[in-house]
Amino acid sequence: HWSQFLLKQLTSLNSSRRRAHPPVVFLKTHRTGSSSTVQNILFRLGERERATFAFPSHTYQFNYPDRAAFVDELPEGSSQFDLLCSHMRLDLREVRKVMPQNAVFITVLRDPIKTFESVFGYYTSTVPAFLTAHRAAAIEGKSALSVFLDSPEIFWDPKEPGNGLAKNPMSFDMGFNNQKWNGSWPEDLEQLEEAFHLVMIAEHFDESLVLLGALLGLEHEDLAYLRLNVRAGNSVTDLDENMQAKVRSWNVLDTLLYDFFVQVFWEKASQFGMERLKVEVERLRAFTEDVRRKCVSRAEVPPGELEDLLRPWQTETATIVGYEVQGNLLLQDQGFCIRMMLPELQYHSHLYFKQYALDQVGLNVSGLVLANGTPSSLHRTSLVELNEDGALHHQNASPR
Repeated sequence: HWSQFLLKQLTSLNSSRRRAHPPVVFLKTHRTGSSSTVQNILFRLGERERATFAFPSHTYQFNYPDRAAFVDELPEGSSQFDLLCSHMRLDLREVRKVMPQNAVFITVLRDPIKTFESVFGYYTSTVPAFLTAHRAAAIEGKSALSVFLDSPEIFWDPKEPGNGLAKNPMSFDMGFNNQKWNGSWPEDLEQLEEAFHLVMIAEHFDESLVLLGALLGLEHEDLAYLRLNVRAGNSVTDLDENMQAKVRSWNVLDTLLYDFFVQVFWEKASQFGMERLKVEVERLRAFTEDVRRKCVSRAEVPPGELEDLLRPWQTETATIVGYEVQGNLLLQDQGFCIRMMLPELQYHSHLYFKQYALDQVGLNVSGLVLANGTPSSLHRTSLVELNEDGALHHQNASPR
């Protein structure tokens, strides 16, 4: 079964056929527990089917936190963009200018309490409101999150562009006015429901993937996954009931957004068939577990123990763990497994070069490379070539 699966993957990778699936817009939301994992699924699917990606121009996200989309040019030989799955703040009109009319819109939402805790922990040093609270906490001897939640208005300046994620971050990503309720919210929610074919729910991720597979015509092997961009346990803050209540109060619009789309999600699940959904979820989980056993030597590996290729981007206040690939795999098997555990920046950079023959800072590079990177540049200390057959060939390179 494993060998048949890999043969299908590699045959598809070598095929010159165009995409068999509809164009997809994936709104990659921040710290929603599964967005990097869904992006990886789409990266793998797009690479196998030689899809044309709508990439930001020479960077990893679309002019965030502004909503204007600076998409790189359509590559020679392509008639349309097939996949858009990089971070952006949603502007439906701008996206529809870029993507075909038949594009399928998907995104993922998460329990607002878990989302905000994760956003705060990951972006403490980069979101001005969080950083100010962090500095105040150092003086008071408290946790930065508790200090912020005690008096968030003290730290939050709504006019500061970098504070977009500091209140109702999911609503911000979805393009809403995330500062306060206004009369357009009910209409805006209806427009989103109409625009998005599927809003996945992180707390029901496998069920979400089954519905995604039905929507896009994908099979279990297309949907097998490893959870990516996950924080180490010591980077997660446990919230007592009092702190949870404060998070919910500060992020009331995210709660409305999440509750609305949870209801929509279960309506779609009911249309799919609850018993059928249960069966398909069990099949997906069994297949995914089989793939994990074949591919993963160690999970939750600290970044210092990972090679550059598989080391996720780290922030100053959160430790992001990764995976170690099995060492006894054939080269073509290793190529598939590494793609599944490849962090966003490395995979993005690989696909960008494959599409444009340029790396993410616009420099010509020889060979198909996957490299460690930061949001603004790539530092190639060890390059790995991924051939069309999926095999990996290590190269040496000097850091620049």
